[in-house]
Amino acid sequence: MSYVRAAALSELEEDTPKRVEIDGTPISLVRTEGEVFAINDICSHANVSLSEGEVEDCAIECWLHGSSFDLRTGKPSGLPATRPVPVYPVKIEGDDVLVSITQES
Repeated sequence: MSYVRAAALSELEEDTPKRVEIDGTPISLVRTEGEVFAINDICSHANVSLSEGEVEDCAIECWLHGSSFDLRTGKPSGLPATRPVPVYPVKIEGDDVLVSITQES
């Protein structure tokens, strides 16, 4: 698995999503509950940015229709979304937030 620097840890505010792009993939980085999560930034129900939504209880809410996605699994917790969004492994090295968007074979 290869990791790419996505942001500085010091750039991430608690419970405030930050949109980044890695190799053309939009990612929402979220620092919450003492961890950093990386989730695909596009809602599986509508083509809107999740990083514009709110974070609560380790979930990010789509601002357009209100579906929330678990930051650990990407699974939606309510309608209208029924499909999960991809989540990505995160490593912290010093002040660097590293994310892997490659899949292991």
